[in-house]
Amino acid sequence: MTSTTANTIAILLARLIFGAVFLMACTFKFIGMQSTADYIAAAGFPLPMALAWIAAVFELALVIGFFTGAFYRYASALAALYVLFLGIAFHGPSHWAGNQAEFGFFVDHFCFFAGLLYAAVFGPGEKLVWRIPRAN
Repeated sequence: MTSTTANTIAILLARLIFGAVFLMACTFKFIGMQSTADYIAAAGFPLPMALAWIAAVFELALVIGFFTGAFYRYASALAALYVLFLGIAFHGPSHWAGNQAEFGFFVDHFCFFAGLLYAAVFGPGEKLVWRIPRAN
């Protein structure tokens, strides 16, 4: 296997994993929107139902970006910021004293954040990318 083939496989696998993670997240939100809103409310955010719907639709847009490669760098950068926010807001230092597992969730979000930053810099690769035509 050439390094070009290995690179293509790695990039496509990463896109599949990113897309699948956000697909699972948005699916759970759509299935249990009230539970998501309750979780958001428990973290102290206002308008929890509206934020739950915004999060679900945003995650669905990310899924489309990762699976198609369209606007991939933007999707990756926005997803990185989103994951960083979620890690701090829902699993940050204020949550560690009550539950040490929260520290693990916090670290997991930072690892995901790093991968998304990498994806934002290096893009979707050359294969299976939906190219948006530019107007002249």
